[in-house]
This record gives sequence, C-alpha cells and structure tokens, in this order.
Amino acid sequence: MKINAIITGATGMVGEGVLLECLNHPDVEKVLVINRKPGGITHPKLKEIIHSDFFNLAPVETQLAGYNACFFCLGISSVGISNEEYRRITYDLTLNFGQVLARLNPEMTFCYVTGAGTDSSEQGSIAWARVKGATENALLHLFKNAYMFRPGFMKATPGQKNIKSYYKLIFWFYPVGRKLFPAGFCTLQEVGQTMIKAAGKGYSKKILEVKDIVALANS
Repeated sequence: MKINAIITGATGMVGEGVLLECLNHPDVEKVLVINRKPGGITHPKLKEIIHSDFFNLAPVETQLAGYNACFFCLGISSVGISNEEYRRITYDLTLNFGQVLARLNPEMTFCYVTGAGTDSSEQGSIAWARVKGATENALLHLFKNAYMFRPGFMKATPGQKNIKSYYKLIFWFYPVGRKLFPAGFCTLQEVGQTMIKAAGKGYSKKILEVKDIVALANS
C-alpha cells in the first residue's frame, strides 16, 4: 500500500528525522508537512503548509483530506512550564488535530510520538507521564488504526539540521548506551522506518516501546 502521510513537528529533531525517512522510502508516495515556519526542505514528494494555530485548522482543513497516515511528532518538554500549559499543548492540541483528521480520513493510521515512561493508567505521580498517557488513550479510542511510539534516547540522522544544542554535547554516549542499555536507545531512522511499516502493514502491538521500534525497523 502506498502511503500518503501528514507529518507534524517537521521543524523539530524527531519530526525532521521521520520526514527524511519518508522522503527516501519507496512506499511513501507523498508527504504533507504542517509547520509554523518554513522547514527549508524541498522534494518532489513534499508539500508544505505554513499555519500558526493548530487549535484552529479551519483555514487549511480542505488540504488535510485524502491522506492515509499521520506521523504526529509535535511536542514540547514539560520543563519550565505549568502543568496546565503542558496539558494544553500535549493533550488539547493533539486531540484537536486528531479529531479533525479522524473526521476527514476515518481509515487513517495515526502514529504518535510520546516517550518512555508514559503512564497509561493516568494515575501515577509524574504529571507529564499522566498527560502523555491520557493523550495516548484518547488517540487509541479516536482512531481504529493508531500506534503510540515510546522512544528513549534517539540518535539523529546524518544531515539533520534541527538538533537541540544539548544533543550535540551527549550524542557521543549513544554507542555505549545502545550496547549497555538497548531498551532505552534507538535511532530516528528506526523510528521513521517503524512508522512507515506500521502504517503500511500494521503491527501486533498498539504501544511500541524501544525494543518494538528496533525490532520492527529491522524486520
């Protein structure tokens, strides 16, 4: 099955890594990225929409129909913001976007990047993990075909431009971490490959931990 994918967060490290995999993969026919600012990438498969308000998709809604996959890589850190603001961006914004896509493309496969340690019970002591868990649960209810990705430390793809400054200081640790703690380390190439495979062929689990991401990417 050819994949026509919408990608969010393509101006961030995770989204850019997933975008590069999609542009290079023969099963991906076309890609739509929705960015708040230009991403600076051109490709025959790629279309870009610049749109600043993800809480109001009405101005671009007609352009979101006709896609069979969404790779949702948009997200923020909980560090330095209130619990209310973190929930507004992580849960409310994601669900608003998802609800529009589910209405326009009911058979769509929705792949959501959450994180290792997400709390599916929504009852734990860590606020960000509860919010991520609530977002996962809502998306799994909203989409018939949905997969939650929980990567740990991710190695960037060679050539990426959108890399956080702290990553440049610690990327040297990746080979050591992957060898000693394989359940916590994967590459962005593996994340992108796994999303494409999940969208095209499905997967036996709805929540993919690092070991699932690595196994499916290399299958």
